[in-house]
Amino acid sequence: MTMGTQTPADVPRGLAGVVVTETELGDVRGREGFYHYRQYSAVELAHSRTFEDVWHLMFFGELPDAAGRAAFLAETAELRGLPPDVAAVLPAVARSSALSGPLAGLRTALSLLGASAGLRPLYDIAPDRRRAEALAACAAVPTLLTALYRLGTGQEPIPPRADLPYAANYLYMLTGTEPDPVRARAVERYLISTIDHGFNASTFTARVIASTGADLAACLVGAVGALSGPLHGGAPSRALDTLDAIGTPENIDPWVRERVLAGDRIMGFGHAVYRTEDPRSRMLREIAQDLGGSRVAFAVEVERQVEAILAELKPGRELHTNVEFYAGVVMELCGLPREMFTPTFCAARVVGWSANILEQAQESKIIRPAARYVGPPPPQPVPPA
Repeated sequence: MTMGTQTPADVPRGLAGVVVTETELGDVRGREGFYHYRQYSAVELAHSRTFEDVWHLMFFGELPDAAGRAAFLAETAELRGLPPDVAAVLPAVARSSALSGPLAGLRTALSLLGASAGLRPLYDIAPDRRRAEALAACAAVPTLLTALYRLGTGQEPIPPRADLPYAANYLYMLTGTEPDPVRARAVERYLISTIDHGFNASTFTARVIASTGADLAACLVGAVGALSGPLHGGAPSRALDTLDAIGTPENIDPWVRERVLAGDRIMGFGHAVYRTEDPRSRMLREIAQDLGGSRVAFAVEVERQVEAILAELKPGRELHTNVEFYAGVVMELCGLPREMFTPTFCAARVVGWSANILEQAQESKIIRPAARYVGPPPPQPVPPA
């Protein structure tokens, strides 16, 4: 080995299973079908706690008591409003992103928000300032998303209400109607369950950008870009499209077999980490069944038959529903339009991204992996022009 150089290590494609750092925020145990936020089961938190509780846990390392919850809700609710200069530009942003939707508009809006707030590089500011900026950004994201959606559909944005908790306020800003408590709680449980999930593509992207010392908005814009891909957060509406395409129970078997044999992916099934049932899918199935209806019964039957067909045609592989499959069903039952499925995912994951950004900002080492060159052997003569 030459002094000052290192021999690259062989790693799996996609960095699967490669440990790149240490974290106190949580983990995913794919073989057990379990994931956690800090020391608590994420699914148990979704059953028994509020979104604000879990947000507080991710940012401050502990669950608040009743008084702490009320104080944190009041603090973050005051941050939901948008600066006038940002709000004034949103109609133009919505028009320019009309074809691609609110998530594409959010990338631009977050950049505007960061510029308006004068965000400085994370490297140059103290931890308390970083956390304050992250709280403000997380509080503003639902306001930005719902405003972009409404403007893109010819409606006026609805200002946030400080008297409503995070999930209920999100639905209120989206529809203009205070939501039914049962549906608000269903959406809240979904939001809690998707706050964080290990070093997924968008979280890792956010941490890579944070490792450069860039400002918070830059980190979040990169994360949103990663989330927009259909192999990541872009799948809930596509999973629901699958139910529509199948149409009837008797069509499940031939429709699924044709696509599996053609090598197509069945959206909503399979996961990069889980080798057993996705615990988020299990929880969301229960929520959907509590809400009830023919759509839910059909989704359950599709799940049963698809898993049986995949087990037959792809033996030895554990392919179960992932979070996107029942997320789409639950969000549809709660009145969310399909173009807001992935943005709703984003409204939760921004908290996990921000917690990871804050943690990464404590480390001064830039993330800089290597690649193995496999092109023509260099150096070769440069041909004349």
